[in-house]
Amino acid sequence: MDGKKRSDVKPGIEVNVILKQDQRSGKKTHGIVKDLLTNSATHPHGIKVRLQDGQVGRVCEILSSK
Repeated sequence: MDGKKRSDVKPGIEVNVILKQDQRSGKKTHGIVKDLLTNSATHPHGIKVRLQDGQVGRVCEILSSK
């Protein structure tokens, strides 16, 4: 899944995100979702989340779901 629908993204799932500073390069960062920061049901660039380590980025790939 690509992480553009809020209903697919839940706290505790394993994801790859693209951080703000990595948007140009497209470098992915691996982590576990702590909080959802996007309020709308969908977002064309991916749902913005905070990872458990505190980093904030947009979900580009969902690796495992609970």
